[in-house]
Amino acid sequence: MEAGIVGLPNVGKSTLFNALTCSQSAQSENYPFCTIEPNEGIVCVPDDRLERITKFIVPQKIIPAVLKLVDIAGIVKGASEGEGLGNKFLSHIRQVDAIVQVVRCFKDPDVIHVSGTVDPIADMDTIETELMLADIETLENALSKAQRTARTGDKDAKIRVAVIEKCMEHLAKDEPLRTMQLPEAEAAAISSYGLMSAKPVLYVANVSENDLDGTDPLVLKVREQAERAGANVVCVCAKLEAELAELDEADRVEMLAEVGLKEPALHQIARGAYQALGLESYFTAGEKEVRAWTIPKGATAPQAAGVIHSDFERGFIRCEVYTLSDLETYKTEKEIRQAGKLRVEGKKYIMQDGDICHFLFNV
Repeated sequence: MEAGIVGLPNVGKSTLFNALTCSQSAQSENYPFCTIEPNEGIVCVPDDRLERITKFIVPQKIIPAVLKLVDIAGIVKGASEGEGLGNKFLSHIRQVDAIVQVVRCFKDPDVIHVSGTVDPIADMDTIETELMLADIETLENALSKAQRTARTGDKDAKIRVAVIEKCMEHLAKDEPLRTMQLPEAEAAAISSYGLMSAKPVLYVANVSENDLDGTDPLVLKVREQAERAGANVVCVCAKLEAELAELDEADRVEMLAEVGLKEPALHQIARGAYQALGLESYFTAGEKEVRAWTIPKGATAPQAAGVIHSDFERGFIRCEVYTLSDLETYKTEKEIRQAGKLRVEGKKYIMQDGDICHFLFNV
């Protein structure tokens, strides 16, 4: 699963991407990081539950959940028609699973806005419009092909035609596809199209150093717009985050305290993107490692086991589960078991965020 960082030129998206990747590569060797290409990187998802677990189960290493981020080429009005780097922008954004849109919420005469004025709502509308226009073109092209196939009596093609027409009607109302609920079978029928306005979105308000809490009227407008779209907002000062990313851990903590922050705002971006993707974590814990594993919300126990190895899912027998609260109360797995708090779950168990698990399997 991956998230694409998008935005108009000069809003700070590349600065944020570079800060994210620099800060991650400076972390402990237990935190995996790599730069796949100049515009791609894998970053960890900060989770204090890992450290809380290791107070009671001391491992050789700690491995957090990770997330792939892609810094996508800047978009301008008319991108859906090939303006600027439009085609490159669209091809990259089709491949990601969620959108992290950076919106400029600060004024600086030395940083010229592409439209000549700082208007975050207009920026949000510009990108949303380009995504919807591109989706309309994709659906129009797909419709004629699906209609030809449907005329041969193909049942799948008939379903596809109906779903495409439903989506086009929704877009005609100037509503992005993410605001539309489709049954699982219908969503699957058009999943290969990479429809961009259907992707979940996280808005990142790039604020000034004097507005780290995001109280500026520009930020308030972004929050209101995002709430109407059912999306979350994270406030970040890209300039400050870039400076923090270059510091060692001790200096970073000191600087954070000076500006009144408990953690780099970049951590909130990683967690926000993780949530926007509909992901959650479960943990395995032992002397060798304490590790967070990534699963989609609603995953069953066998599916969660399959994230570790396909054999675990294929030969799944049962799952032994306890919670972090259990561990903090009883201190050891042995005491948890003796207290009757270690649950045994079967194939139909729906994993809960934060479960600590042992899987039993046989192949």
